[in-house]
Amino acid sequence: MAELHQAPASLCCCRKSLPDSGGRCSGDLARPSAGLGLERCPLVDVASASNFRSFQLRHFHLDLRLNFAVKEMSGWLVLDLVPVQPGVCSLILDSHPSLLIHSIDCKVPGAGQQEPVSLTYRVDPFTDYGSSLSISLPTAAAKPGRAVQITVRYTTTDGPAQIWWLDSELTCGQLRPLVFTQGHSVCNRSFFPCFDTPAVKSTYTATVRQVPDGVTVLMSASRSSYSKQDRVFQFSMEFPVPSYLVALVAGELQHVDVGPSRVWAEPCLLSCAVKKLGGSVERWLGVAEDLFGPYLWGCDIVFLPPSFPIVAMENPCLTFIIASILESSEFLLIDVIHEIAHGWFGNAVTNATWEEMWLSEGLATYAQRRITTEAYEPFTCLETVVRLDALHRQLRLLGDSNPVSRLQVKFESVNPSTLMNLFTYEKGFCFVSYLSEVSGDVRRFDCFLRFDLSTWSTFQIVLFLDRMLDHSPLPHVMASLSDSYSSLFDGLNAEVQIRWLQMVVRNSFYPDLPRVRAFLHKHTSRMYTVPLYEDLVAGVMKCVAVEIFYQTQRRLHPNLRRTLQQILFQTSSTNQNGSALPPSSGSTPPQEPTAAVATSSPGGAAGTTATIALRDVNVSA
Repeated sequence: MAELHQAPASLCCCRKSLPDSGGRCSGDLARPSAGLGLERCPLVDVASASNFRSFQLRHFHLDLRLNFAVKEMSGWLVLDLVPVQPGVCSLILDSHPSLLIHSIDCKVPGAGQQEPVSLTYRVDPFTDYGSSLSISLPTAAAKPGRAVQITVRYTTTDGPAQIWWLDSELTCGQLRPLVFTQGHSVCNRSFFPCFDTPAVKSTYTATVRQVPDGVTVLMSASRSSYSKQDRVFQFSMEFPVPSYLVALVAGELQHVDVGPSRVWAEPCLLSCAVKKLGGSVERWLGVAEDLFGPYLWGCDIVFLPPSFPIVAMENPCLTFIIASILESSEFLLIDVIHEIAHGWFGNAVTNATWEEMWLSEGLATYAQRRITTEAYEPFTCLETVVRLDALHRQLRLLGDSNPVSRLQVKFESVNPSTLMNLFTYEKGFCFVSYLSEVSGDVRRFDCFLRFDLSTWSTFQIVLFLDRMLDHSPLPHVMASLSDSYSSLFDGLNAEVQIRWLQMVVRNSFYPDLPRVRAFLHKHTSRMYTVPLYEDLVAGVMKCVAVEIFYQTQRRLHPNLRRTLQQILFQTSSTNQNGSALPPSSGSTPPQEPTAAVATSSPGGAAGTTATIALRDVNVSA
């Protein structure tokens, strides 16, 4: 997580962009940010070998073929990336010795390149749970803001059990083989090369070809389709997810619709699973949404053979649950509700590194017990006592000094996969429960977890937006944030508005560009105008800044006018009346901005739309 240190305060009311350094860094490499006098260390995930901070991952696509006879997956991975730092000459992905890389090539749209360019690469040891795949990039692909497409062709080979191939006799029905993946926490690097860190989220699509008759393929995706003629399954996840939440299962699977969810299992298990769940899932979802807000994901559940290595996994839109849990209605209830709780705590909001896994599991356990308290209060009390007794026994056995028994674990000698233990869940629950008690009212704490900004004070919102600015660009969250809160911000003071508008500019979020216009037409104070103009000029919106400046310059103080002219044109020249001159000398009238912009009056800009015609627009600038 970002570390914050006190530093001399700046006069600026807003956040300036934080410098972004490439590669990995240690905790003492904090860099200052001009703004509120805070410093932040670039995020480090010691469990990942990748240089994920040097790129924005917009999307990736998997194209796979399953070969049950030789227990292999083969195909290719396509990464849509945008470099965000200058001087990046290589792309480093997390991989695994069980992945056999065949070739890697690169396309740079808009660079005049007709055919993919073959790239050189090397695989280096990293840890006992993975390796690093270093790919040399051509010069054209290393330009910040320019989209690049990397294609990796590979085959999975014999390796650890992150991809489990079950012979038919190991399945419940013992008729057909079955394969499934388990990505939590650092295992999907043996499924496909990736930024295997929870700090990176993206949308993805997948195609699975040449599927044998009688075999159904499922993935943790929001949409799916099947072409029986071509034996091809296609999947799409429209919400950004981290790599560990990409999951696949293929085998003799059938389904029954149960309320809002679809229950999948081998035919011999299906009726039992449907009977055990009944209409409960719909009820639990209703209680959860009353507590924590709308549920973003689908709620399909697939029951897997006893070889599944953990009890359950919160893969979005497709929860994996071990079939043996059907023997206990109580534990089935706990596990299904716990995975539902992860829809908010873990999937929608995720810990940045696995050293903070307790943030996901502790909050999910707390939310699970809030749900069961509303539905079955005596049950919750007994279940909590049983779990806490087990926690105390484990603590006595290992002792306080054991690295695994700590709430936040350092990874010098710990594999992240070992953190799925009572300490992560129950210690995390105890701490979150303590926070709810400190708040004085459990339902007040529920509202806090819902993220209802309308009840926050100005300082709370300002602090929240400052932290969001620290981590910008965040292109995937802008649409939902704007839909939920931009109208709220319109009614708040300029201290809140400027921070939101800086996020709009830094993320090139064009739907809210009219709000930027309206703000700069209304506010002509140095403390509010200069930061926004600096952000506009630093990104792809300089033409917008120039246009707004020409529209408003007569209402600006002469000193501010000269400052903005220097920002826009790198000159401080003025005529005798104090009006800004264009960057060239002489009396030539100012040129119109090169962008096609739907202009608006100062008073009505917030309700209009703007169309910007720019080449090579960098949406993450």
